[in-house]
Amino acid sequence: MKNMAALEPRYFRWQMQDRVAVMRLARPERKNPLTFESYAELRDTFRALAYADDVDAVVFASNGGHFCSGGDVHEIIGPLIQMDMKDLLAFTRMTGDLVKAMLHCGKPIIAAVEGICVGAGAIIAMAADLRLGTPETKTGFLFTRVGLAGCDMGACAILPRIIGQGRAADLLYTGRMMSAEEGYQWGFFNSLHPATEVETQALQLAQGIAAGPTFANSMTKNQLAHEWNMSPEQAIEAEAQAQAICMQTQDFERAYHAFVNKKKPVFEGH
Repeated sequence: MKNMAALEPRYFRWQMQDRVAVMRLARPERKNPLTFESYAELRDTFRALAYADDVDAVVFASNGGHFCSGGDVHEIIGPLIQMDMKDLLAFTRMTGDLVKAMLHCGKPIIAAVEGICVGAGAIIAMAADLRLGTPETKTGFLFTRVGLAGCDMGACAILPRIIGQGRAADLLYTGRMMSAEEGYQWGFFNSLHPATEVETQALQLAQGIAAGPTFANSMTKNQLAHEWNMSPEQAIEAEAQAQAICMQTQDFERAYHAFVNKKKPVFEGH
């Protein structure tokens, strides 16, 4: 298993608070745009998290009042115009691999979204398990505004499952901004908080999840991702197997004894 506490990334900031990893992009002066390098480093970090035994939950936070302004116009969009199809496909597959790594990292991810959250930044928020915003948060899937399709990094598969097909089509065709209130009413945001509180609320939520049965949490995340492509019958069987595995853990036994003794269970992740 991998220890992540000593991670020293170059393109984003990383800190551990107990067993919760807090990460944020590191270019607040430009509203935290992504580059080729930051995409790759984020992808590799989430892949590594699948094998981390010192992280039980992740908060992807904002920096300088903004979450992410998407791909850097000068450092990504400009060079893409000069690439051939082979290199373009390598890039789009790499960005999609970031979402795959988030979905399969085994750790619940909570996005604390302030200010601007657009383009690939909106995708990162979308790929999180839970999203907390502020009343001022502006979220946009801006791909059509730069002449691209709305089907970027899994948006056409994942966004409709969060907010519904019609609402997703609205955002992906028009590239318009979704207000925070729309996002909350539609289920994109789980809750809205003042900007001064949203990261604290996300951290408290992550710590509460991390204090739970973390092996079972990873199983829940696994099933949430894999059951998209299952029939109800297949999903019921997959969940039967997952739950039987969880019933073999000591956390399940700990919860039983705590309940019998009218105490709060203390989970240890195995």
